Amino acid sequence: MSTKPTTRLILETLLPHLKVAAAYANVLQPKIAALPAKEQGNNFFSAALTDADVAIQNLVEVVLLGTFPDIRFYGEEYESSNNTKYFRATELGSEGDYLVTLDPIDGTKFYMDGHSNYQIILSILNADEFEAVIAISPAQNIYFYALRGEGAFKGTLDMNLEACAPLDITSAKPSILLGWGMNSIAHLLKDRYKVIDIATDYSSDIQIPNLNGILSGDLSGAVIKSGKFLDSAALAFIAKEAGWIVTTLDGSTLPPLHTCQNYSLPGLIVAASKSVHQDLLEAMQSFRSAEC
Repeated sequence: MSTKPTTRLILETLLPHLKVAAAYANVLQPKIAALPAKEQGNNFFSAALTDADVAIQNLVEVVLLGTFPDIRFYGEEYESSNNTKYFRATELGSEGDYLVTLDPIDGTKFYMDGHSNYQIILSILNADEFEAVIAISPAQNIYFYALRGEGAFKGTLDMNLEACAPLDITSAKPSILLGWGMNSIAHLLKDRYKVIDIATDYSSDIQIPNLNGILSGDLSGAVIKSGKFLDSAALAFIAKEAGWIVTTLDGSTLPPLHTCQNYSLPGLIVAASKSVHQDLLEAMQSFRSAEC
């Protein structure tokens, strides 16, 4: 098989295995026992780690090494993986030399607490931009995917890529999600939106929208402090391919991936419309003016 497969071929090859991983995650969720918390991270979301994170990453690594042995790969649980050393590289390559990334359980805290809005997120990155993202919601029996310049799509887990329908998220609820560290702008938005602050509103008992609520219509916008390639930036890419507006926190166009550090874009504004984007941008500008 070619050492430079197309993005669609990579997705088509991995999808059956990702569906197995989804079934595994779904079955394991009620039984899951947390491993010791990861040392990195400064919040209870980034510190969460389960057996499912490690096992799903191992599965994807085995498939990639057995099918596309020369591909670049970076998984969130690279420190816990015995396979990391066998990949050619874990960082971005030159144009056309794709990097596959994986967040085996995005929303691990949600997963551990029995909520249904966790995902498995796999992305294919070029030097400048995402080429493709697939985000699977095992407990909801759905998945979303997007290919660069080809739009975004939604389907159930019994569908192949071609059977999925174009993703339409134009009728989003007037709710805004503020990522960790963004609660300072909440008061500037509460007169127009239901504001969900992930740091203070998270509940182990009552499910609140995760960032993937931008794909389900549960959110009309989000403000994220750091757009990690593995999760928030990947979901923002799907939203952008579905017609949403995605910029940095000052309203600028997103920079090329290869100019970013630590597998992260700068902070993100993700909005369903120009009016929502303007409201979020003005809130950020007001907050920064008050700081000066």
